[in-house]
Amino acid sequence: MELRQLEYFVAVAEEGGFTRGARRVRVAQSAVSATIQKLERELGLPLFVREAAGVTLTDAGTALLPEARGLLSAERRARDTVDQVRGGLRGTVRIGTLTSIGVRPASRGLLIVDLPLVLGRFHVTHPLVTFQLRTSRRGTAGHLEAILADELDLAMVGTSNPPDGVALHHLGAIPWCFVCPRRHRLADATSVSLADLADETFVDFPPGWGNRTMTDRAFAAAGIVRNIPFEAADQETALGLVRNGLGVTLAPRAGNEDDEGISVIDIADAGISLPIAMATAAGRDLAAAPAALLAGILRAASRQQAAQRQPDGQPAGRD
Repeated sequence: MELRQLEYFVAVAEEGGFTRGARRVRVAQSAVSATIQKLERELGLPLFVREAAGVTLTDAGTALLPEARGLLSAERRARDTVDQVRGGLRGTVRIGTLTSIGVRPASRGLLIVDLPLVLGRFHVTHPLVTFQLRTSRRGTAGHLEAILADELDLAMVGTSNPPDGVALHHLGAIPWCFVCPRRHRLADATSVSLADLADETFVDFPPGWGNRTMTDRAFAAAGIVRNIPFEAADQETALGLVRNGLGVTLAPRAGNEDDEGISVIDIADAGISLPIAMATAAGRDLAAAPAALLAGILRAASRQQAAQRQPDGQPAGRD
């Protein structure tokens, strides 16, 4: 059994097909198929059920997948250790990102950390390190599962309650407000309570996203069952639905208060804030490059918090 065989196997398993798996490892599909067929012959069992719509893992493939990931992760750490002796950080850092945090220049007040800026500066200092940025259709829940499965080295998540096996490195928190169309009955209110919103139609993120979990818990604690017929996995789409009268939502004030089509209103009786953290695997040492990047992200978040605490016109200190 060769590491190359395991690399191709993991790529096909995670991508759900030989074509996408081959594209990920940048090898011809025929070569990937032949390599995996050889691995199956060596193991004496098929690893995939091959169908027109894609591939699924057999029982043998399901059992092999976590072991293969572990071996590939150990190989990456070994290479990183040798590269450090040779001089300079190398390797690839796999990062899970949130779609609405740190990606919109017009919403700088929303930022807990400007991740693209951190990555750009890190690349200047460590040009031999590459990045794989991944989002998840299941948001925070998907990222936490990927950390546990060793599919990601780091992930930005919106939670303060990690599952066993995940460590959180706190970055900050984003206050959430009530958002409604300008023609809504509460549009001119200075503040609202959760009870005021009991009969509203909501637009929200799908279950699994950190902000959805946060709002579900807040309303459940208040004894309110929400009507949520509309779901959107990005803030711009959610706000577009609100702007056009399809419902209301909860969202950050920063970056949204200048939108003429909506009203952003404080919630008086509930301090609803989305905690943002970087997740890593507990008990599994990070390789040198992910560890260095995590340290840079934590420093940037600390500077951002310090800047937000400064009086207008006074720059925050830098470390």
